[in-house]
Amino acid sequence: MRYAYHFKGAIQCAIRQIINDAIVSEGVVKLLDSTGIAKPNLSILSEEFLSELASHKHKNLALQTLQKLLNDELSARLHSALSAKSLIERLQKTMQKYQNNLLSVAEAIEELIALSKELIASDTQRQDLGLKDYEYAFYEAIAKNENAKEVMSKNELKELSIAIFQTLKQNVSLDWQHKESVRAKLRVAVKRVLKEYGYPPDMQKLATDRIIAQAELVASNLV
Repeated sequence: MRYAYHFKGAIQCAIRQIINDAIVSEGVVKLLDSTGIAKPNLSILSEEFLSELASHKHKNLALQTLQKLLNDELSARLHSALSAKSLIERLQKTMQKYQNNLLSVAEAIEELIALSKELIASDTQRQDLGLKDYEYAFYEAIAKNENAKEVMSKNELKELSIAIFQTLKQNVSLDWQHKESVRAKLRVAVKRVLKEYGYPPDMQKLATDRIIAQAELVASNLV
């Protein structure tokens, strides 16, 4: 734990130095890579560090640094978590609005910081729930429905996500995502589990669609 803390601090110092040096645009990417931050862990973005980025005098460099950190982290998650797709789309949309002069650099930084905090909160929740990465991906798929969160506790949703993951593992076969008969069988099995755990009936079809889409992302890990 102590090593992880010092490693996190070292990376934050490296990023601070990069921004403080006020280097040119392509230099940000080059130096981030050379300091071993090509694919960083998002945990380095503490509340304090995000605040520092927001108030830094070299705002264009702060924005580019934050964009790279988020883009690398979300890109690494695209093949395991359905939620990463919507987040990276939001990141791209923010940067496009900035490039089209629809957002100031300060506003763009603010939006990316909000996205960072959302991702950090998601990671914190996964740890608090004690779920594995793939289990939490299914938790997100079923908890996306606000009605479900109103009628089911976090613990109930947690138990449901584990049950869904186990149900999928028990019913998939090789190349299952390309076999309509297996997909239909999976949908029936998922709906049965959702009903058994008291998931809102009016949202079961949408939840099933999300669950199958998430399962396709991690297909090789289910077999």
